[in-house]
Amino acid sequence: MSLDVGEGDGGELDRSTDTLGDAFYPLFQFLFDEEGDFVADVGRKLEQARMPATVELYLSNALAIGVISGGALWLLGTFIGWAIFEFGLVAPEVFSIGLPVGDAATAAALNALTVPAVTIVSGIVFGSIGFALGFGTLVAVPYSKASGRRREINMLLPDAISFMYALSVGGLNQLEILEAMGRADDTYGEVAKEFRSIVRETEYFGTDYRNAIREGAMTTPSEELSQFLTDMLSIVNSGGDMERFLDDKKEKHLRTAKQEQETVLETLELFGEMYMTLSLFPLLLIIILVIMSMLGQAQDFLLYGTVYGLIPLTGVGFLVLVSTVKQDEPGDGYLQPSNSTDRLEQVNREGLIHMGLIESFIGEFRVFEHIRAREGTYKTKQLLRQPHLFFRDHPLYTLILTVPASLALLGVAITSGAAPLGWEGMLNNPIWGTFIWWYVPVYIIGIPLAVFHTWNVRSRNAITGKLSDNLRKLSSANDTGQTLLESIETVAATSSGKLADEFEVMHAKVNYGMSLRSALVEFNNKYHIPRLARTVKLISKAQEASSQITEVLTAAAQASENQDDIERERKSRTRMQVAIILMTYLTLLGVMAILKTQFLDVMAGLASEAGSGGGEAAGGLNFGGGINIDLLSVLFFHAVTLQAALSGFISGYIRNADIVSGVKFVVILQTIALLVWMVVG
Repeated sequence: MSLDVGEGDGGELDRSTDTLGDAFYPLFQFLFDEEGDFVADVGRKLEQARMPATVELYLSNALAIGVISGGALWLLGTFIGWAIFEFGLVAPEVFSIGLPVGDAATAAALNALTVPAVTIVSGIVFGSIGFALGFGTLVAVPYSKASGRRREINMLLPDAISFMYALSVGGLNQLEILEAMGRADDTYGEVAKEFRSIVRETEYFGTDYRNAIREGAMTTPSEELSQFLTDMLSIVNSGGDMERFLDDKKEKHLRTAKQEQETVLETLELFGEMYMTLSLFPLLLIIILVIMSMLGQAQDFLLYGTVYGLIPLTGVGFLVLVSTVKQDEPGDGYLQPSNSTDRLEQVNREGLIHMGLIESFIGEFRVFEHIRAREGTYKTKQLLRQPHLFFRDHPLYTLILTVPASLALLGVAITSGAAPLGWEGMLNNPIWGTFIWWYVPVYIIGIPLAVFHTWNVRSRNAITGKLSDNLRKLSSANDTGQTLLESIETVAATSSGKLADEFEVMHAKVNYGMSLRSALVEFNNKYHIPRLARTVKLISKAQEASSQITEVLTAAAQASENQDDIERERKSRTRMQVAIILMTYLTLLGVMAILKTQFLDVMAGLASEAGSGGGEAAGGLNFGGGINIDLLSVLFFHAVTLQAALSGFISGYIRNADIVSGVKFVVILQTIALLVWMVVG
């Protein structure tokens, strides 16, 4: 088994963990067959997850963690089993199974054995659960990491093949393509790591690169990449046309990406139908508990548990379920090319505190420290002069201002007595109390974040919106004999929009002495969109070999158009899912409002009339007499408020695979809930 220790996500096991694994290795040998299927499967997942540990040591550590956690919970379970009898919480007779006994002595003996039996069984059950959690969690880690790597590889593989095709068009041989692909981890992530392993097998272990490709096909967690490497190996062995092979594979995997997107969207449609049932279940339970309250048979803690426990758990559970299917775009969008200039590296690190290029000159002469201070002053003035542009580029930085502002406002409300400090105060004025404690912070924090995040998304979409068309124009201009730089100038002069302006800036930078590669990287890192990064990586690598890269630009345009098609289909289908979620919430809100106005208020009125007219009804049942209208109104209001927040976040995540994009839905839905309850509450 070959493990790439240098890239392991799990890191090196520390000395204490090694000692623990060595101590439990005899237990591993006793429980498991080292040549068995389970051990082999775990070892394969460790390799696919790139976790630097042998399967024997890893399972020994898992057994150690399982035994420790099991022992701790065994002690806890034993104590609980003993305590419930010792403190009189449960009587021994409760655990009787109805075993027929012949005389009183036998019954007394069985009754005496109840306490130790329950204590022992409780310890065994808790201990088993602890061992299963400790051992199972550690064993599940490589499976989870391998699955995550497989998912990322499958998503990036079509673009990675397009990148390899560009290298082939540029004249690189087979081994050079593998090496370049292995160095492209800033863009192609886990795919690049798979190729890097192949290259290292040839460089450090003297393996023939054909055998290294075969080994890579056997160890990768992705079946798609395994099949691609197997097919590539056949081309390498037969001396076939690698460029044509990569072109065919590029077309195939672009179609496969669309098919996988279709599968994901169909699954999301199924989840949307599931959400209708899941979100209405707490409502049905609340109605049942209200009716039981009218009969005097329910307890308030069940209502509290439903509103403040079941509703949030249902929403969070559904959000986790969606996250297992929804595919967010891998990568952060930043390019960090190897052998880049010091200027490019410093510019890439420039931020709110880092001053950029001047940082590399600090310490040589005092004048550079003065320049750095002036640069900081200039950036501060720019920030204060145009703060909206800064918050547009960094929406989450609004929290630095809005969170303290909301806390300060709450503090003022508390000190002035405007905010209720107890539950009784909330019952007396539920709308105002909830508005102060919940809605005001949500509005102060949520509205700026939603506005600037939406602005940020739109400004970045302005770049990708015309990317495919401009790539086609670049390809056509390059096909006429113009260099890539001349093609960029032509497209900038004949096009409009934000991308054309950026092309003009790139052309000016090159004219002032910057390399075209550096200009492309700076342009990409300004917007750091993963999709744009893959396109820029493709073009910048191809132009290093030749300025005539018409076929590469055409391939990049085709990949971008395929991404546009996928994006349009995703938006169209997820729009329906969001509509289902929003309509489900509005239905729930309407039912709760009707339940409050047309049922609770009416029943309370009937109960008061019955009380004033002579007490209980003829049958002795005071139906509705025990209703606490103020309490139920607060609980209903809080239920629709929590449901609004959860429905908003779920809608945003389904729409864009970004939890922050749901903030605008949260603000809108909660505003609707507040307005409705101001009328009915």
